[in-house]
Amino acid sequence: MKSSRYYLSARPGPPSYVLILLVTLLGLGTPSGARPVPTAVFPVRGKVTDTNNQPLAGVSIVIKGSTQGTTSDVSGRYTLNVPEAKAVLVFSFIGYKSQEVVVGTSETINVTLTENNQSLDEVIVTGVFDKRTKMESSVAISTLNTRQITQLAPTSAADLLRNIPGVYVNNARGEIANTVYSRGISANSIDNASGYYYVSMQEDGLPLMNVNYGTDNYLRTDITTERLEAVRGGTASILGANAPGGIFNYVSKTGGQTFQGEVRAKLGMEGNGKNPYYRADANFGGPLSKDGSWTYNVGGFYRQSDGARYPGYAINNGGQVKGNILKNYATGSLKLFVKLLDDHNAQSEFIPSQGWNDPQILAGLSTTDSYNLPAVSLQIPINNTGTATFNSKDKYHNRDKTIGLNWVQELGAGWTFKNDAKYSAKALTGSVPAVVTPFATDGVVFYGLPHLLATGKFGTYSFTDKVTGQALGTVTVAPGPTGLSFIPGGDNTFPGSNIQKNSLFFLPLFYQDQRINELMDQFAFSKKLEKMTVNVGGFLANSSVSRVGGQEDSGVGFGTLENQPHLVDIKLKGLFDGQTYQVTDPNGFVDVGRGGITTSEATKRQMALFFGHNWDITSKLNLDYGFRYENTNFTGSNTPVSRDPRQDTDPKWGGRDGNPLTLYDNGGGIAGAPLAFNKTINTLSFSAGLNYRMQADMAVYVRYSNGNKSPEIGQFFSATDQNLINTLNTDAQKIEQLEAALKIKKTDLMLNITPFFSALSNVPNLQFGFTDDKGATYNPPIQYGSYRTYGLELEGTYAFTPQFSVRGHATVQSSNVVSYKTWISGGKGPASDVLRDFSGNETDNNAQLMFGLSPSYSAGKFTTTLTYNYLGSRQANIPNAFKLPAFGQADLSVGYDVSPTFRLQGNINNLTNVYGVLGWSGPGGFPAALNRQGFTKDFVAANPNAVFATQGSMPRAYFLTASYKF
Repeated sequence: MKSSRYYLSARPGPPSYVLILLVTLLGLGTPSGARPVPTAVFPVRGKVTDTNNQPLAGVSIVIKGSTQGTTSDVSGRYTLNVPEAKAVLVFSFIGYKSQEVVVGTSETINVTLTENNQSLDEVIVTGVFDKRTKMESSVAISTLNTRQITQLAPTSAADLLRNIPGVYVNNARGEIANTVYSRGISANSIDNASGYYYVSMQEDGLPLMNVNYGTDNYLRTDITTERLEAVRGGTASILGANAPGGIFNYVSKTGGQTFQGEVRAKLGMEGNGKNPYYRADANFGGPLSKDGSWTYNVGGFYRQSDGARYPGYAINNGGQVKGNILKNYATGSLKLFVKLLDDHNAQSEFIPSQGWNDPQILAGLSTTDSYNLPAVSLQIPINNTGTATFNSKDKYHNRDKTIGLNWVQELGAGWTFKNDAKYSAKALTGSVPAVVTPFATDGVVFYGLPHLLATGKFGTYSFTDKVTGQALGTVTVAPGPTGLSFIPGGDNTFPGSNIQKNSLFFLPLFYQDQRINELMDQFAFSKKLEKMTVNVGGFLANSSVSRVGGQEDSGVGFGTLENQPHLVDIKLKGLFDGQTYQVTDPNGFVDVGRGGITTSEATKRQMALFFGHNWDITSKLNLDYGFRYENTNFTGSNTPVSRDPRQDTDPKWGGRDGNPLTLYDNGGGIAGAPLAFNKTINTLSFSAGLNYRMQADMAVYVRYSNGNKSPEIGQFFSATDQNLINTLNTDAQKIEQLEAALKIKKTDLMLNITPFFSALSNVPNLQFGFTDDKGATYNPPIQYGSYRTYGLELEGTYAFTPQFSVRGHATVQSSNVVSYKTWISGGKGPASDVLRDFSGNETDNNAQLMFGLSPSYSAGKFTTTLTYNYLGSRQANIPNAFKLPAFGQADLSVGYDVSPTFRLQGNINNLTNVYGVLGWSGPGGFPAALNRQGFTKDFVAANPNAVFATQGSMPRAYFLTASYKF
C-alpha cells in the first residue's frame, strides 16, 4: 500500500496522433489547397461605438466571404485593407446586433452597434450538432456574455447559474462545494456531496473532469471567460458525457487581430463589511503573425479573501493562469490551450438555528460566524506506512494542470472533422473538519467514538479552554448496574448552553489526498448536404484516480460553541486507578490516527459513440435527432483498515510514544488486503426535436429525450468491505424528459416560454446508522426511488428604451416522489430501524417558484443593474418534515466609464443582507444530525423548539472594481 505523499498514479500521456497533428499543422502555416486571401487595394478606417457613443473594443470586422479581418481597439478604432469597392464588411460583437456595410468609395466607415437584448439570433455551439442560432435550435439554452458576467461580480462559477431559468444553485458553502441542478433532476443533492451529479460542467466544449468528484474545486471564472452557454436537459443526453441533466459550458476568450489587454483590480469587504477581499485579474491577446492568422490570449487572476465567515486565516487564497494559441487557416483552425490552477479554499459550515417554519440563528451566533478549525498543524499517521501533514490553513488545496488541443478541419465535399482533446493532472489535499455539529459531552457517543470506553477509561473528564485557560466543566463517566452513567459537574460553564447543554463542536480531522489524471478526446465527422447535416462521433476518456482518506476522520477535536471555536484540552482522572490521563494532544485532538485511513485507486474508462442528424424538412421546419451509446468501466480496489486490537483490549497500551497515560496517540490502523472491483455499465440514450419557424420573429419546438446516468467513482470508493462490493448496484438511473417552447424575437422583446416534464428513476437511497455504544457505523439495505417533475420556464428581455431594459426568468414547477422508502433510525442498531414509505410526497429542495429580475439602465457613461433572485419555499426532506422558507436576494451593480479605457464599478451583493436558508442538518448533534431523511413530521410536532442547523446565503458584501483596457 502506498501513502498519499509517496504515490502518484500512472499518468497516461497524450496520444501520439495529437502530437503528430500539432507538429504537422504548426509547420504547414497555410496548407496546400487553401483558398487565396484577397489582395489589399486600399485601407478602410473607422470607429465602432454603442448607442451611448461609447467605444466598443474587440468588435470583429471581417470581409464577408473571406477569413480576412481585424478587431477594434480600446478606442473602438480599426483599420482594414479591402480588395475592392464592392466588398462587404461584417461588424459583429457578442451581445450586439451584427451589421453589414458595403465599402463603396468610403475610406472611413463609422458604425454604431445596438445591443441585442433578445440574443435569440446568437450563434451557439453547446448542445447542438452544428453551429446555429437560438431561433433555429430545438434546445433550451441560455447565454451570459462578458458584459453581463462582469456586471454580476460572481464569487464562484456556480453564482452565474442563478441567472439561468430552471437551475437551482446552493452557493452557501462558498467558492467550492456548491450544488447545481435543473428541472427537478436533483436526487440526494441537498447534501452538497452530489451537487453536480447530473450535469456536465465544461470548459471550451469538454468536461472539466470526467469523474464527478469534487467538480467545482477545479472551476473558476475570471477575466478570461468570454461567455457562458447553459443547456437544460434535451440534447445533454446525447452531447454530454454521462450528464443528462444539462451542460454548462464556460467559453474562454481568444486573441484578436490587434493587441489588446485589460487589467482589473477588485477590492471588497465580505461578511457584511467585516472581512477584506483582494483580487487582481489580467488578460492580454493579439496577433502572433503579420497576416493575423496566428493569435494568442493569456490571462488569469490571483485572489486573497478572508471570506464571508472568517475563521482566523484567509478562507480563499490562490489563482490560475489560462492561455491559448489559435491558428486560423483557409480550411480550418487549430487551438492549443493550457490552464494552471493553484488555489486554497474552505467551506462555510452550518449554523445552529431554531424554529422549523422560520429558522432563526440562535442568540450569541451570527451569519458571519465561522466554525472551521483554528490554525493548527500536526502530523497524522497514514496507517503503518508513514505520516502526512494536516494543516488547517491549507483547507482544500486544489491544483490543476491541463493542456489541450481543439482542431477543426474542412475535408472537402461538405465534410468537416472536429477533434477536441485534453490531458489534465488534478490534485486535491484536504485538511478540513468537514462535519461540524454540536456534540454532547454527557452522552455515550462522545466517549465511544474516540474509543475511550473500549479499555474502561472511566472517571472524571475535565475540560479546559486552550485559548483562555478557563475551566469549562467536568463530566463523570461510571459503570452501573443498568449501564453507563454520565454526570455533568454542577458548576459547568460550557459556552453555547442555549444551543445544547454541556456540549462542544465536533471538529473531526478529515484528511484526504486525491490525484486525478485524465485523458479525454471527443471527435466528430460531419457531412453537410443541401438540406441536412449528418454527424458521427465519439468520446473517449481514461481517468486514473488515487485517494488516501476522504471517508474516515484522522482524529477528533472539540471546540467551544462560538464563533471561531477554541479547541479544548481534556484530562481524565481515573475512577479505579487514580491516574491522570492526558486525553487530547497539545493541539487539542484525541485518537489521532483513529482506526486508520482507507486508500483507494481506480481507473474509469469511458467510450461513447453518438450519431446526430439535422434535417431542414422545409425552409421553416427542422428535425434533429440523435443516439448515444456509452460504455463505462470501473476497475480498481479499496484497501480497508482495522485498528490494532491492542488499542481496545490492552489497558497498558502506550500508543506511538509508549506512554499509556497519553491517550491521544493510541489510534492508528493496520491495512488489510485490497478489495478489487471491476464493473461495466452500458447505456443507450436518445433525443429528438422539431423546430418550426412560423415567421422571422417567432418559432416553436418540441423535444423528447430518454437518457441515463451511470454511477460515479465515489460509489465504488464507498464499498469498503467485500459484502458492499458484491452488492454494488451499477444499474444506471433513467431520466426521461419532454419539453416544448415558444420563442419570440421582436425588435425590443425576447421571450421564451418552455413547459417541461422530467422523470427520474432507479435512484439509490444510501443511509448509515450508528450503534448505541462505540460509534460504529452500519449501512441498512439500500432502497430505490423515483421522482417526477412538471414545470414551466420563462425567460425574456424587454427594452423599454435604448437606455432601459429588463431581463427576467422564472420557473414554476411541481415535483413529487413516485416511490420512496427510507429507514427511520431507532438509535439502537439495525434491529431498531423502521422502514417507512413516503411515496406521493413532494421531493426535497425543489421550489414551486423560482424567478429573477434584472432591470438595467444606462445613460452616457453611467450604467446600473439591480438583480433580484427569488427562491420559493421547498420541502426540507422527502418525509416532508417541514419546509425551508422562501427568500429573495438583491444584488446591485453601478458602473461609470471615466474614460474610454478606464472604468469604475461598484457592487453590493445581498443588498438587504438576507439570510436565505439553502440547506440544513438535523437536531441532536452528532451523529443524529447527519441523517436528514430520518426526521419526520411527527418528530417536528413533538419537538417544536428543537435546535438544528442551517446553511444560508452569503452575508452582504461590497466590491469596487477598477478596469483599464489598452
